Amino acid sequence: MKKKMGFSLMVSSLVSLLISVSAFAGWTFWEPLTYHNPSTWQKADGYSNGSMFNCTWRANNANFTSDGKLRLSLTSPSNNKFDCGEYRSTNKYGYGLYEVSMKPAKNTGIVSSFFTYTGPSDGTQWDEIDIEFLGKDTTKVQFNYYTNGVGGHEKIVDLGFDASQGFHTYAFDWQQGSIKWYVDGVLKHTATSNIPKTPGKMMMNIWNGTGVDSWLGSYNGVNPLHAEYDWVKYTSN
Repeated sequence: MKKKMGFSLMVSSLVSLLISVSAFAGWTFWEPLTYHNPSTWQKADGYSNGSMFNCTWRANNANFTSDGKLRLSLTSPSNNKFDCGEYRSTNKYGYGLYEVSMKPAKNTGIVSSFFTYTGPSDGTQWDEIDIEFLGKDTTKVQFNYYTNGVGGHEKIVDLGFDASQGFHTYAFDWQQGSIKWYVDGVLKHTATSNIPKTPGKMMMNIWNGTGVDSWLGSYNGVNPLHAEYDWVKYTSN
């Protein structure tokens, strides 16, 4: 009887240890973005975000290159009409490390991005964490976040290189009391006030603005424009 009890305790302790290790080690979702997997990703199609977004999302504007990269495009189907591309995860993710290897588009009046988002369309408050490239100056990157719809946390960082000329790794580490943004593994900015708390979808898009010239510059109609993404990765706490 004592042997059986001892064995049971040993098994129970081992299981607890494995659960504990798993909880602290976290888990990783890595997507090489070589093809479209509809079970984990969606292409936005047939609607517009309105307001400052001067284009309609089209599934045809989210494609994959021959060398295995996601390409989001900004195109014009007719005079002064524009289509753009957006790619989003089907699942939501919470606290953890988010990483992307990407190359944004370069042109005044546009944005290329990687971010997390959830909001009223998902039945939640608006929480968002952003890595945004303003095409008017791709030697800089803009970090931002929204908590229950409250933003105004923009931080523009000099990169020391032109992001549109090659792939680099951009990341943010989202924790309960902070967000830390990284470029090629180097910490660039930390936020510690009113941090988002709601799990959201991983998203990428390219779009042209209207009525926000003071922020993006005036879009001049140049197209097609492309933002490319090599891979994305999420590592939980």
